Amino acid sequence: MKILILGSNGFIGSNALRYFRNKYPSTVGCDVIAPVVYDDGFFLLDKDNSRFDQVFLRNSFDLCINASGSGSVPYSIEHPEEDYRLNAKNVFEILNAISQLNSQCRFLNFSSAAVYGNPESLPLSEKSRTRPLSPYGFHKLISEQICAEYYHLKKIKTCSMRVFSVYGQGLRKQLFWDIYQKSKKSSEVELFGTGDETRDFIHIEDLLLAIECIIEKSSFEAEIINVASGKSSSIRDVAQTFLRAMGSTAQLKFNNINKEGDPLKMLADIGKVSGYGFSPAINIEEGLASYAGWIKDADL
Repeated sequence: MKILILGSNGFIGSNALRYFRNKYPSTVGCDVIAPVVYDDGFFLLDKDNSRFDQVFLRNSFDLCINASGSGSVPYSIEHPEEDYRLNAKNVFEILNAISQLNSQCRFLNFSSAAVYGNPESLPLSEKSRTRPLSPYGFHKLISEQICAEYYHLKKIKTCSMRVFSVYGQGLRKQLFWDIYQKSKKSSEVELFGTGDETRDFIHIEDLLLAIECIIEKSSFEAEIINVASGKSSSIRDVAQTFLRAMGSTAQLKFNNINKEGDPLKMLADIGKVSGYGFSPAINIEEGLASYAGWIKDADL
């Protein structure tokens, strides 16, 4: 199987490139950022004019994994037009190129749990109401609709993964990275909220296992699939666990301000992806210890 990974220099994309290239050596990467070391299996796109048709014009793929785009809620609030381009319009452009030049290529889209907004009830199933709180969430929901459009009208095989809170080696943003950066500069780490907010965290290696199960079992008939651990953890508990794993004595403080665009509680129903053979292998304590080890080894 020949796989194209878009966004292959990002956190998820780079890990996916490593993982799937080990299984399928013909796997190639594509990004607007040049890699440290070039190889024959990489396509560099123009940041301001990403011509995806250029990638498919001379190459044929069995699967395209779209790990490109922006993954920042705050950025989407400050720059909604750019977030729309990266997370919605580009999905249309990619699928348009596939439909014209490589119609047998399946398309695996990274959506987000942000499409749900503040849940009315937990756990969240794929049939739960979607009510995004941010431009990022709205644009990810639009990307799912574009995938459905291309499946139903153009017969392109598509699947969208609603990914919950991913962490692990290579991540240099979001909650745990923020805690690490603050703990280096101060004996007190201040975070938004009360600490009682919850998230469903999934380690990057478990995410890659889930992707593999989806590739093997999904019908790709515009399917939508939750990808998470199926377990809920409070921000206070995971922050304290991470600080201990880092060997930090910094004290946690919560400012009781709810960050714009952030939900209060999250927990996924992972019954669908579990039915495809997925079972999380890394619990939050093990995952955070591994992530802390990566940071220390990389001397960041």
